[in-house]
Amino acid sequence: MSTQLESIATHAPAVDTDLAGADRTRRPRGLSRGVLIAGLAAIAWFASAAQTGWWPSLDDWPYTKQFIALKLVLAAFAIATAIAGVRAPPSVKATTRTGAWLGAMPWLLALALGISAWEAVTAQLEWLPRPFFAPPQALIGVFAEDYPRLGTSVVHSFGLLAYGYVLGAAAGFITGVSIGWSQAVSYWVHPVLRLIGPLPATAWLPLAFFFFPSSFSASVFLIALATAFPVAVLTWSGVAGVNSAYYDIARTLGARPAFLILRVAIPAALPSVFVGLFMGLGASFSVLIVAEMMGVKAGLGWYLQWAQGWAAYSNMYAALLVMALMCSGLITLLFRLRDRLLAWQKGLLKW
Repeated sequence: MSTQLESIATHAPAVDTDLAGADRTRRPRGLSRGVLIAGLAAIAWFASAAQTGWWPSLDDWPYTKQFIALKLVLAAFAIATAIAGVRAPPSVKATTRTGAWLGAMPWLLALALGISAWEAVTAQLEWLPRPFFAPPQALIGVFAEDYPRLGTSVVHSFGLLAYGYVLGAAAGFITGVSIGWSQAVSYWVHPVLRLIGPLPATAWLPLAFFFFPSSFSASVFLIALATAFPVAVLTWSGVAGVNSAYYDIARTLGARPAFLILRVAIPAALPSVFVGLFMGLGASFSVLIVAEMMGVKAGLGWYLQWAQGWAAYSNMYAALLVMALMCSGLITLLFRLRDRLLAWQKGLLKW
């Protein structure tokens, strides 16, 4: 019996070592799947380029050659990502750059299929009526030819949004802190906030354009009003929900009211404040477009109205795409700021 046990003990490490070596050479299932999808995405983009080049459109759309070149670039990118995934060591994780690009390959594949279908039903078959639906080449033409007007509109909208959002966020923050800290302010301001706050900011359009000297200042007021309400409510909730033990400890150490507000109440309420800022940004962006359609002579809202008036629907789609990227980018920057200031809650709120 002892001889058999010694024999098993002697051979056991060799078996474990072989198994460990097999595990080290096995590629993670997620990366292998990502490499496969990257190859499919490359094939889809090559097929889409062939569709554009060999399937004639019913109309001579400009920038078709540039569109084919863009598809070939995306196909080459998919091939490069697949090669990087094959050459990556088995220990690579999805958090690395290679893993992140492989994780985006399903979207690249879906984008190739979607654009191919879009081009087929608009340019090649014209199943969707013109001019309401334009092929992808038309959007490339808008960005290539009308970029000065579209860029000016983006700059104007960004400036108008920045003015209104910053003023509204500051007013809402001060109001929320005041209501949450002072019972006297809460007694007088809280009913007014409950009465006026839920009203849509666009309902104040007639009064805003009457009382303010210019359409720009009226638009700033409407954007600030849309931003201030969610920021005020959530800041007030955050300040009112601070644990009273924090104040008691600070008072025991000799803290004054200013210290309690600036160093205890506001830092503890910051998670709620950022939620209000996110909600206010979305509301302000919707009000921005409506305000620019009503009287501002530049901006993305004005550009949308101009494109609709001239039946330039490809310009309208291009402006909608720019608006989506602009709004998503601003919210992403706000999330980055939140993660930096609230490092202990990083990843708790997703975007």
